[in-house]
Amino acid sequence: MKQLPRTLLGALALSLLVAGCATSTPDRYYTLAAPADAVPVPAATPVFIELAPVAVPERLARPQMLVQRVGGGAEVAVLEQHRWSASFENELRDALAAGIASRLGAIDVTKGGRQPSQPAWRIAVQLQRFDAIEATRVDAAFSWTVRRSDSERSATCQWAGSEPVGQGIDALALGAQRATSQAAQAIARQVSALQADPAAACRGAG
Repeated sequence: MKQLPRTLLGALALSLLVAGCATSTPDRYYTLAAPADAVPVPAATPVFIELAPVAVPERLARPQMLVQRVGGGAEVAVLEQHRWSASFENELRDALAAGIASRLGAIDVTKGGRQPSQPAWRIAVQLQRFDAIEATRVDAAFSWTVRRSDSERSATCQWAGSEPVGQGIDALALGAQRATSQAAQAIARQVSALQADPAAACRGAG
């Protein structure tokens, strides 16, 4: 059998490589931060918040999106090519911080920038549930504790909700974004109530 010239073999290998690259699906990245939450409107009196790292279930502590298939029972799909822009717990903390700050007109000083004489609202959030069900809905449940840095009094609250979604991973990501924004609104509502009345009852649920 006659051997093919090396130049022809090289051309064939290159064409196969290009074809393989053309058919591969590029990675896609998503954010939990809603665009409207990006820039807070400053409050008349400076308000500072400190948001601790969000405690999330270990199965969610990854950049890949986790999706439950309809009719898939207990099976969960880890989507390697559909990822959050950071590890899920970091993405969630940043989105919540932006959402709370935006609604309160507050400054997030979690990473510094606050003088010791300036009190801040310290917020610790725990994610109880975050289930993305393909072409159906996103179910989420949060609990949190709020305490002012110059006080020993703390308040605990929780929120749970469900966001309907349409077909596709983009729709799931937007549903997750809306659920996160709703949680941020609930936390901000409680902080606002505590600003007015330090003994205010939980106003985040619902």
